[in-house]
Amino acid sequence: MHTPLPSPAELSALALETAKRCGVELTGGTGGAVTTVSPINGGRLADVDRAGAAEVDSAVTRAGQAFLAWRTVPAPVRGALVKRFGELLTEHKRHLAALVSLEVGKITSEALGEVQEMIDICDYALGLSRQLHGRTISSERPGHRLMETWHPLGVVGVISAFNFPAAVWAWNTAIALVCGDPVVWKPSELTPLTALACAALLERAAAEQGAPPYLSQVVIGGAEAGEALVRRRRVPVRGPRPGHARHRVLRRRDCRAALHHHAAGHRARRHRGPAARTAGRRLLPAADR
Repeated sequence: MHTPLPSPAELSALALETAKRCGVELTGGTGGAVTTVSPINGGRLADVDRAGAAEVDSAVTRAGQAFLAWRTVPAPVRGALVKRFGELLTEHKRHLAALVSLEVGKITSEALGEVQEMIDICDYALGLSRQLHGRTISSERPGHRLMETWHPLGVVGVISAFNFPAAVWAWNTAIALVCGDPVVWKPSELTPLTALACAALLERAAAEQGAPPYLSQVVIGGAEAGEALVRRRRVPVRGPRPGHARHRVLRRRDCRAALHHHAAGHRARRHRGPAARTAGRRLLPAADR
């Protein structure tokens, strides 16, 4: 028996109510509005304020201030924040999955799987927070030894694509936070409600753990917002950037995962891979064919 599709108004009401359950409060920007449309029926879900270059610059400035405080917090304490975030993701797993389905069109099992990947990376990052140790190296000088210590780098910029609207951000953010780095996230403009819901849950976790504000911020916008984020010199670490331009850069470099770089203590200033599953692989020129 054929089941009629929900009306655009019904889907819009469902999306806004679901986002509200995750703590989303829509606020103003200076760059106009972003309209999110559901691929389920082509209907409008919501209008979200677009971030302009001014909002991006302000977010980076706030993140830089948060970095000064967060980098001095012991890594296991930073891990407690990520642990709480994972708990909230578990609590709101179906809410986030519903938003992924509404904005991206994924079936329920696929949407739930994406949120589970977010939960899994929080578990990984929690363990990593007690393993950010360096090597002790022998010295040729009597009575001396060399000790290796890794330090946080600064603000991490993450730009994610439509097909994985939440997991890619979580892969980068959970690891960045335990390593002492705040995050500014420019998600796909096609999935703003999912991004805002994720950010609201992390903000709640940070508040409950007494962490400094603005450890993770989301800026909703198009290519101009992404360009503004990429061009900021105060963002020394940048997560995956989707598109052909990124592949042209990647094919000339080792494609190592963000997890690999962070676990190694920030040996690189740019993340060059979207997930742990890409660790150790190399993209050759044939990748563009």
